[in-house]
Amino acid sequence: MRFLLPCLLVLSCLLTVLPGCEPKEDLVTTDPGAKLEFSTDTVMFDTVFAQTTTVTKRLWVYNRNSRAVKVEQIRIANPAVSEYSVVVNGDAGPIANNVEIRGKDSLLVLVRAKLGPGTAAPEGKPFLNTDQLQFKTNGNDQQVQLVAYGQNAYFHRGALSCAEVWKADKPHVLPGSVLVPAGCVLTIEAGARVYAHAGVAIIVKGTLRVNPDFVPTAVLKPDDRNIVRFAGDRLEPFYNDVPGQWAGIQFDPGSSRNSVVRYAEIKNSSFGLLVYNPENLQPRPRVTVENTVFKNISGAGLTFASGGQSFDGAGILGIGAEFTLTNCLFTNCGEYAILGLAGGTYNLNFCTIANFTPAFRRETESVAITNEGVLKSVPGPLLTRVSIRNSIVWGSVEEELLFKNSAAYADFTLENNVLRTQRYKTGLPASNRINTDPKFKRPAGLFADKFDYNLDTLSAVRDLARPFGGVSNDLLNRPRDPATPDPGAYERKNP
Repeated sequence: MRFLLPCLLVLSCLLTVLPGCEPKEDLVTTDPGAKLEFSTDTVMFDTVFAQTTTVTKRLWVYNRNSRAVKVEQIRIANPAVSEYSVVVNGDAGPIANNVEIRGKDSLLVLVRAKLGPGTAAPEGKPFLNTDQLQFKTNGNDQQVQLVAYGQNAYFHRGALSCAEVWKADKPHVLPGSVLVPAGCVLTIEAGARVYAHAGVAIIVKGTLRVNPDFVPTAVLKPDDRNIVRFAGDRLEPFYNDVPGQWAGIQFDPGSSRNSVVRYAEIKNSSFGLLVYNPENLQPRPRVTVENTVFKNISGAGLTFASGGQSFDGAGILGIGAEFTLTNCLFTNCGEYAILGLAGGTYNLNFCTIANFTPAFRRETESVAITNEGVLKSVPGPLLTRVSIRNSIVWGSVEEELLFKNSAAYADFTLENNVLRTQRYKTGLPASNRINTDPKFKRPAGLFADKFDYNLDTLSAVRDLARPFGGVSNDLLNRPRDPATPDPGAYERKNP
């Protein structure tokens, strides 16, 4: 042991004079053959709205060599005019110099874009914006393409003008919530596209008129260009069917009057149409909805105004509301297709509620209505009328109906419907078909957009409906049988 300390001192002295041993992966090679590899040869942005910053894309730069390489320069090809920006090693800028990548290691480059207006593009058509990200290493010049398809658009936020018209020549983008003031009208013309940012709502204190003048002259396809479409502003394919991307359309009491939504599609929101009238102010806001599809609707813990209450999402969420629905389809609603609170009027005729939720588990009824109030100051019972005719209420759970205190409703009419229910399997008029599978052609499976809620030719509920309300055509403008039409939004196709 007495020799251990002298030995350690001698060893320490030797280490100070020996040459250093640098790890091989830290030694920089200047070999021209030491090229870079990339996770992709093109950083591609799907269609994005002009003047809106894109999502951030990741580009991995790989050094497959055993030794380190020094990237002399990473630069955007046209930095003075480029609409792309990059971040290298945490530093943002169009150019980065002398960036080392250790042997068998990689470098992450973040890329995003903010496109200006595409002046050369026809109105309403996407335009192409390209650039390059260039890498210079050991005399080698390598490039990664930067490509984005831009879309010119109208941008709206805050209070709208008193007689505003949204046309179909360009999309309408809502970076923030918009307000239709009391006494004013917002008209959205046939074919318009409306895209809302996360959490954004269209708040109507006046009147909303969606597709008020469109009169189809032929059978429509689901992707018909005349349908007004509301969705979130994330255009990447991943978000095509994701619920809850924006808030929805809200009608406030007091001054909201006689709104109409026709030939529309409302999707990927927390609620579709909401009337928020917890104090039961009269007259109640009235909304007429025709030939409209609600899909991919879900939201939990929703709050509105300053009431402090919390609500679940629904395609139609009525709190002291009056809704008339004709030829409407509801599908993939995570909590409710129709939720009516604090009384109100709900008239459904030739509607299909086919509430399959393949992406998550649903435990609530598709249709739930009560005459109880939501405020202690307005406890109820409140005036309630429910009329469901010629409709299908079906879905993935055994109980799809709840009418709380229905014996106290001023009107409670269910006729010529197909209903999935255990609670009401007895006691309803014989014209209803209870727990008989309507046999849709293709219920929603793993992909919500692949559904087809036409009745199969072998369906046992064909011809169950009866003429009512002057409805002579279905959701797609196909003529209904004048004597024995099919229930639901679709009149079956000819075999």
